[in-house]
Amino acid sequence: MQNLAKAITDDNLPATIELVISSRANAYGVTRAKHLGLNTRIVKRPEPYDPRIFSQDIFTLVNNHQIDLVCLAGFLTQLDIPSSYSNRVINIHPALLPNFGGKGMYGHHVHEAVLKAGCKFSGCTVHFCNQEYDQGTIIVQRRCPVERDDTPQTLAARVFEQECIAYPAAIRLIAEKQA
Repeated sequence: MQNLAKAITDDNLPATIELVISSRANAYGVTRAKHLGLNTRIVKRPEPYDPRIFSQDIFTLVNNHQIDLVCLAGFLTQLDIPSSYSNRVINIHPALLPNFGGKGMYGHHVHEAVLKAGCKFSGCTVHFCNQEYDQGTIIVQRRCPVERDDTPQTLAARVFEQECIAYPAAIRLIAEKQA
């Protein structure tokens, strides 16, 4: 989110951030969003968890703010995406999908799996979201080498550099109607 805000401020991304939604009030992204003066809302997960109710609460806010594109970042809860938002919700994943995706594959878990598999390359994928984890159409992928002495942390840092390029690039493609 901070990377996207910077790209917008630097006139490198034809977009605005109308709303930042989090399920946790103490999420660091909320602090960053408030620091940037962005409109933020907290939508708590219902207990017991019901994905339909949670998703309905999220997309009611999205509709009320007339959001064209929903960009997930660090949002680990599967959403029930309304058909009216087909190809209007995107996410970034810290691996080259379709490898190392799916439920439970996030953050250090992904980088540990990449290293354990002995991959020569890793990277990131920006994709449209659908009703399955990490299964939507790929918009942009960027790759980076996996070094012999990598740890999950050093690999994550290199992948993050690619994420900072890939996410704005994907949004640009969508804005230009090329994705």
